[in-house]
Amino acid sequence: MSKPTVLVTGGAGYIGSHAVLALLDAGWPVAVVDNLTTGFRFAVPDAVQFYEGDIEDGALLVRIIAEQKVGAIMHFAGSIVVPESVENPLKYYHNNTVKSRALIDAAVTGGVPHFIFSSTAATYGVPEVSPVTEDTPQKPINPYGWSKLMTEQMLGDTAFAHDLNFCALRYFNVAGADPQARSGQSTAGATHLIKVAVEAALGKRESVAVFGTDYDTADGTGVRDYIHVSDLAAAHVLALEALIEQPERSLTMNCGYGDGFSVLEVLDAVDRVTNRTITRVMEPRRAGDPAALISDPSRIRATLPWQPKHANLDEIIAHALQWERKLGEIRGE
Repeated sequence: MSKPTVLVTGGAGYIGSHAVLALLDAGWPVAVVDNLTTGFRFAVPDAVQFYEGDIEDGALLVRIIAEQKVGAIMHFAGSIVVPESVENPLKYYHNNTVKSRALIDAAVTGGVPHFIFSSTAATYGVPEVSPVTEDTPQKPINPYGWSKLMTEQMLGDTAFAHDLNFCALRYFNVAGADPQARSGQSTAGATHLIKVAVEAALGKRESVAVFGTDYDTADGTGVRDYIHVSDLAAAHVLALEALIEQPERSLTMNCGYGDGFSVLEVLDAVDRVTNRTITRVMEPRRAGDPAALISDPSRIRATLPWQPKHANLDEIIAHALQWERKLGEIRGE
């Protein structure tokens, strides 16, 4: 059976571009729509049909779906900076919720049967238990988390009313870059710890801020579940196959490894991999940061034949470092 075209929204961005690579590597036809607000045209391979546009443009989406004979959508487009969502909530409800509604509407109008959504562990807020299962109560504490949870709700209601099934993947801390250095985290001023630390190791930043040193953790700093972006992208391809295999079923799954590293452990690892010493600046806690946020990946491992290949912190950092150096070449730094 021939594989249908997958439309990747936000395919010029960090995670979306890795999903495009994973789809291509697995033999799927791919099209990308991205408004390039935070994405980069160079992140989309030349062989992929690229549309510069906004997912709020219903007429454009319906045209793309018809032109490309789209059989599935992977939705990554959106805004992702938690502190910004607190300062500018309406931007997040517009970009992440209102625009997702337009995209879902276009999927229904165009008869697209499968939809994979880039959700987040931020929908859990500050969970009272760790590790976190999919049944842990969802209590977002910021507009970013709420904007994603609202989209999960829309997908659930739409799947009930229309001929569409979906998979919502709740990411934990995504890091690293394509092992072949085909893509990586390219956003200027990014807030991801490993990205920031690698920039500091290469002299692009003077220091790394450590927010909170008095948490109830082994060394007092926050503990997070870091997942390699290529392992995450592979999970999306497997989720798509699962949706096609059982069209009456929708899925919601955590994406993480099930173990965690503290901020100081990550910085120690970056020092180790780069053979340099990063300057660390201790800062007060940020509002809403839980002491630990670790996934329980039991469901995804039971549901999909997902075998992570890069579940090693030093490898994640090495790939991020490799990309950061290549990014400097691309930008002539």
